[in-house]
Amino acid sequence: MVIRRLIRGSIEWDRLESVMLEVAHRYEEETLRIEFLEADNWLSVPCAVNDRWFVKVISNQHALVHTFITTGRNLGALSSGRMGFFEHVQTPVEMARQELRATRTMRDIGINVPEPIEAFEHDGLGVFVVEYLNEFRTLSDLTDDAVEEFVPDLFASLARVHDVGLAHGDLRAANVLISDGELYLIDATNVRNGAVSAARAYDLACALAALEPHVGARVAVDAAFQQYTAADLLAARDFLDFVNMRPDHHFDAAGTKGEIEKYAAQSDTES
Repeated sequence: MVIRRLIRGSIEWDRLESVMLEVAHRYEEETLRIEFLEADNWLSVPCAVNDRWFVKVISNQHALVHTFITTGRNLGALSSGRMGFFEHVQTPVEMARQELRATRTMRDIGINVPEPIEAFEHDGLGVFVVEYLNEFRTLSDLTDDAVEEFVPDLFASLARVHDVGLAHGDLRAANVLISDGELYLIDATNVRNGAVSAARAYDLACALAALEPHVGARVAVDAAFQQYTAADLLAARDFLDFVNMRPDHHFDAAGTKGEIEKYAAQSDTES
């Protein structure tokens, strides 16, 4: 627990207060109602401001942890027979600006994301601001029956991201939000130029991993095949063991592989 607290990072209250005063100044708010969110987030201090803005405050320590996590994920990609495709950033403000760019790009292609506002630097901290979604739930907060209703939407959104040559890079249940009956994607990460193909396969593996505990491998894989080819799913299969090692994914990797291979064999027979 001590190690987790150490690497999770914290920001001194006077610096957080200074950021909030800057937010009030930028958005011409006389008073602020701030709710620091209970989130298992190693890469920022997240909060809701006046139920209008979602603000992430990023420190040097958060940027350092991001580098360590990125290195570990790239090593994991190598273990799957692919070159590492995650790209780390150097500074807190670069982290904030990268997330702003990714959010704007996804919004521009029609993906539901919180409205991007801005990213800026204050007192050596990176600050990322987007619309705050009221009364949202993450995918893991839903009942299994409710999750099944959103499975086609998740793969349709992911396919749209991939069709324009992009990748999410950190798809997991906590990064899929449901608000007012709509599915939203958040927290896209940096992917190296020229490595999008592998990152797409990894995205697909992560989507299957997030869904399998709720709807089972058969339903998840069947829905994926409505948007992706057998070759796409076989490429995702190669990442499933790596994804299963991540602490934020717990799923039946062997069963999911089996379903992919079954559908792929059926596809070969039909062709």
